[in-house]
Amino acid sequence: MGAKYFGAAVRRREDPRFLRGEGRYLDDVKVAGLLHAAFLRAPYAHAAIRAIRTERARSAPGVVAVFTFADLETWMKPLPLFGAPPPGLAAAIAFEIRQAPQFALCRDRARYVGEIVAMVVADSRARAEDAAEAIEVDWEPLPVATDMRQAAEAGAPLVHEAWGTNVGVAFTHAIGNVEAAFAGADVVMSETFHIQRYVGMPLESRGAVAVWDRRDGALTTWNSTQVSHFVQQGLASALGLPHHKVRVIAPDLGGGFGTKASGYPEDHLVPIAAIVLGRPVKWVEDRREHMMSAAHARHQIHAISLAARRDGTILGLRDRIWLDLGAYNVWGIVLPYNTVAHLIGPHRIRNMRVDVQAVTTHKTPNAPYRGAGRPETVFAMDRAVDRLARELKIDPAEIRRRNYIRADELPYDFGMPYRDGNPLVYDSGDFPAALEAALKAADYDEFRRGQAALRARGVYRGIGISGYVEGTAIGPFEGATVKVDLGGRVLVATGAVNSGQGHETSFAQVCADALGVPLEHVTVVGGDTAGVPFGVGTFASRSGVTAGNSIADACHQVRAKLVKAAAALLEAAPGDVDIEDGQAFVRGVPASAVPLARVVQASIPTFAKPGVASPDFEATAYHHVPTVTFASAVHVAQVEVDVGTGHVTLLRYVVAHDCGKVINPLIVDGQVHGGVAQGVGGALYEEMVYDEQGQLLTGSLMDYLVPTAMELPPLETVHLEFPSPRNPLGMKGLGEGGAISPPAAIANAIEDALQPFGVDITATPVSPARLLALIRETA
Repeated sequence: MGAKYFGAAVRRREDPRFLRGEGRYLDDVKVAGLLHAAFLRAPYAHAAIRAIRTERARSAPGVVAVFTFADLETWMKPLPLFGAPPPGLAAAIAFEIRQAPQFALCRDRARYVGEIVAMVVADSRARAEDAAEAIEVDWEPLPVATDMRQAAEAGAPLVHEAWGTNVGVAFTHAIGNVEAAFAGADVVMSETFHIQRYVGMPLESRGAVAVWDRRDGALTTWNSTQVSHFVQQGLASALGLPHHKVRVIAPDLGGGFGTKASGYPEDHLVPIAAIVLGRPVKWVEDRREHMMSAAHARHQIHAISLAARRDGTILGLRDRIWLDLGAYNVWGIVLPYNTVAHLIGPHRIRNMRVDVQAVTTHKTPNAPYRGAGRPETVFAMDRAVDRLARELKIDPAEIRRRNYIRADELPYDFGMPYRDGNPLVYDSGDFPAALEAALKAADYDEFRRGQAALRARGVYRGIGISGYVEGTAIGPFEGATVKVDLGGRVLVATGAVNSGQGHETSFAQVCADALGVPLEHVTVVGGDTAGVPFGVGTFASRSGVTAGNSIADACHQVRAKLVKAAAALLEAAPGDVDIEDGQAFVRGVPASAVPLARVVQASIPTFAKPGVASPDFEATAYHHVPTVTFASAVHVAQVEVDVGTGHVTLLRYVVAHDCGKVINPLIVDGQVHGGVAQGVGGALYEEMVYDEQGQLLTGSLMDYLVPTAMELPPLETVHLEFPSPRNPLGMKGLGEGGAISPPAAIANAIEDALQPFGVDITATPVSPARLLALIRETA
């Protein structure tokens, strides 16, 4: 197979339709006879429901139905739960796990502001909303737990009384001999770091449209989801339908970032309403709903200690970690263990002990968001490394040189399992090379030389470094079907969902090379359960590796069928036939070339004779991915701090990264840039704030600050390619990486800029008010 397209900077094929306003998002789905749903949501963080009166709502103009838990009780099955430890992980670590069922409608108690109490279906969204406001609920407010550390203590108000505790996940894990490492250390650095609650905030909110075909007993639902097959599985189970009777279609998505990879009550309620009423039903989330009921993320506390020699060599690591799960432990061990598995990162640390508590509180449930535990743990680790460097009076770059795992040490076995239960072994990469590439691109030495002179003039600039190693492309598979039609054109269907990553381009590049056809002959469709029978979806930086290799495998099977048919048509041996640019030919005889359309057509039986081969030019593949590939990067941020206002200006931002073999560098740059932008939000701007009663104080974009292009500096990327030996295409995941290191790199840069003031950055976001208070405290 030649590499005509793989690795080429091909412009995204999907962009023209988006630029012309011709994207088809969830709200663009229109069907005849459409009804609209709206929801009454709990106004209390914790309250018992004593009575619900719906009479006024049912009699409101345009209202077709009002549903409470009692009305739909026969349909109310627990929503999907995820995150059970796989066997290899469960054998190594004794997890304490508690998961409580959540129903699509509150039965007798609300556990967070925004939980759904009732659904109204009407002939317009406005009328449905008006009717929802007419529903009367008798509430009995109950005690609230909002602080994760206090909630973990005995005597705190309980989110789920049956547990007798608020701890949803707890475990301790250790490698090496931590006690000996700390006992033999010259210096021990300890600090507590706080990472705030913030969210994916996709431009497009969530939504669903459902159509029930009474004749066929089949459901079609369009859902703004990253995981069409997971939604299908949940609906088939909840509705008691065969899987082939439930079709889930993800249309164009205006971003997902993990927010749209969870199972939600509305995913079930909209189809249930369509079935019960025999009419199509639509719901599109407004921004206020999104902020109170779509999954939240991040929110961790790390009490971390590093033991080191005076030369900066890190000997050991201890960390006590708290995570705020919100009201339900939907994702089990995923976030807690992801945090632990990525704590050491690129550092050569053989001794570690972690004590973890993931705690339920009366807040919107948490779920993985771009990075899924990695930005939090990298923030704690890289802040600790910088703090250690300052204590030892070693340059932050130099202390990393002394501690980064060398390329000749790879594959590097940590002696502990990854989240998938397989050994945590770094497969390939060169972390010191990434460090040097990032420092060179950021003009690190030149910046250091000029820093003192700037400070003398009252200009406070700083530079910060953060590095990570990320387990990407978690398996175990993704489905892909490849078929060639009568015109010789190619259709690729996959379970991977495109939410802005450029799948229609990058997957077409993989297919075109593997099959030997022009790029423009390939059409890619993702996220439609009718297109491929089994799939997983897009999250965890997985689609390139899992779907890409499945597409390549299916293409190889289809190519073999085409070669066999072409050989019969050209009266040649299959070993002498090749395919290139959409034509089959006998190698060395250019004049023999025939288009693939001719090969396909010659395989179709006619009245005169059978075809030259079976016209079965289709294959489905499920490439097995037993464990992850490890991508890595080093980020360098340059900032300037106005000490009079606390305002931080980002001057430059450099990323030197390795994602294995690059399919399309333009798409890679876009993914990195987008991730960095979200990481900048986490570092400086974004925070979901609750008061002591569990009321969301940042429930609109007037209160929740998202960075714009105006706040972003020039973003520079350095591509390093260290192919993974774990898949035939040599790829690693990419989608999350850009978002992992910015909070740490930017916080390190701010603290570096303010060294004359002795400011310690221990929490994000580093807002002007917070930073100004820190400066004044040290003045």
